[in-house]
Amino acid sequence: MMQQRCFLLSAMSWLIVCTSWQPLLGWSREVRRALPVDGVSPAPAAALGPQATQEIPQNAGAATQASVALTPSAISALAVYPSTAPATVASSAIMIDARTGSIIFFKNPDVHRPVASTQKLLTGLLVAEHGGLDSSVRVLASDCAVEPTKLGIKPGEVYTKRELLGAMLVHSCNDAAVCLARSDAGSVDAFARLMNAKALSLGAANSHFINPNGLPRSGQFSTARDMARIAFAAYHNPTLRQFIRLPGLKFTYNSGRQRFLEPTNKLVTRSTIFNGMKTGYTDASGRCLISSASSTRREIILVQLGGTHHTLWDDAQRLLLWGLDSRSASPALAANDATVAFATFGICRGSAAGFGPLANSENRIRVRGRVR
Repeated sequence: MMQQRCFLLSAMSWLIVCTSWQPLLGWSREVRRALPVDGVSPAPAAALGPQATQEIPQNAGAATQASVALTPSAISALAVYPSTAPATVASSAIMIDARTGSIIFFKNPDVHRPVASTQKLLTGLLVAEHGGLDSSVRVLASDCAVEPTKLGIKPGEVYTKRELLGAMLVHSCNDAAVCLARSDAGSVDAFARLMNAKALSLGAANSHFINPNGLPRSGQFSTARDMARIAFAAYHNPTLRQFIRLPGLKFTYNSGRQRFLEPTNKLVTRSTIFNGMKTGYTDASGRCLISSASSTRREIILVQLGGTHHTLWDDAQRLLLWGLDSRSASPALAANDATVAFATFGICRGSAAGFGPLANSENRIRVRGRVR
């Protein structure tokens, strides 16, 4: 009898927390439904087509690029800020407000590191800004001479830039990235020069890019802060936003064969709160993830470089939910708020009352597919 009473009290307390905190944080119950657990399917995939041209309005309150990811002088000497933020095993990380560009959290943000396929955000940004996305591109043999992940296009085939852009951003296809870069600038080397010029214009002065796909090259590097500045520009590009938020898409080859491209960013299949950006992986870079999330009160961008497979997604989810709390910028409040948010919005199984924090959620949340 005593155990039953404890169980009922625990369940009632949890329901009270859910009811009281969700409206305050501006989050809907959709996040709890959308997390992929056994028996729950992710959101439907999109097919490339005319609907992909629909624009998402840019945020009128967005900051100027020059003010993005600037560290206030009072905390510039710190390696990690704030100390009360959820932990991440990423070697370098930074979180910014996607509307104002102001810093919410950082960890070793200025260390030079390879960033793998996350630099495809810069590739996509250039291609989108140069326009002509519905023009045709003929695939050359040199476009296909890359390592996986590959779309599997063949020399002589013809696709639109829009089709290749979707495949690159959703499924991280390296051959699509090379084809886009070569057709845009005439050669990969010429496109790399455009990448560096664009990065510099965005304030990413501590970066050097050599190829469009992020495959390892000596002398190619960036920083978490620079990638946040690039991600900020990509986040406010309507064309890129259409692709990076997709939970998958269908690609049609010249032969008529169709292929479903799963997103490498598994967060977008967990909830619509998580609204996109890009993954990356090489042996040198470790697991990298640029992710974004939004609530009715806030939009944020998180960069993690040098993570591990088992912690990447859950680290990101913890940090993003913490960052969406409008009071997370106040270290004194963040420590208490974070625990409540995680217990409320993480779907978990195995604790005494059937609910619990997100810790060890790799045993409770199904995450499918490889990270690229």
